[in-house]
Amino acid sequence: MSKQTSLEELNNLKAAIITAIDDKKGENIIAIEVGKIENSICNYFIICNAQSNTQVNAISDGIEKDVRKNLKERPWHIEGRDNSQWIVMDYSSIIVHIFQTPYRDFYKLEELWADAPIESFNFEA
Repeated sequence: MSKQTSLEELNNLKAAIITAIDDKKGENIIAIEVGKIENSICNYFIICNAQSNTQVNAISDGIEKDVRKNLKERPWHIEGRDNSQWIVMDYSSIIVHIFQTPYRDFYKLEELWADAPIESFNFEA
């Protein structure tokens, strides 16, 4: 990280990402607090899934647009837009994983971080 992120900035970024995912109808949204685990590369993993590569792209684009507009932040790196099966967005303190549903079911990232607290977000239509 090039700068120290305050707790308020971290929470604002987390909320903006989750809201953007929900706006594009992302499913099964979770935030895994990996920051307290030794040698963690970030504070949170935010994971969601979508039903198509079009929706995966829409979620990624929505996150990037909303976070830039509301918080003036840009991701350090985005990977996976070529095939849109799994897009990873690196905001340094938060890494976002957007999966097509079969890929999320296959990779099961949640299980790799079983020691970390997991917060689920279920929004009503």
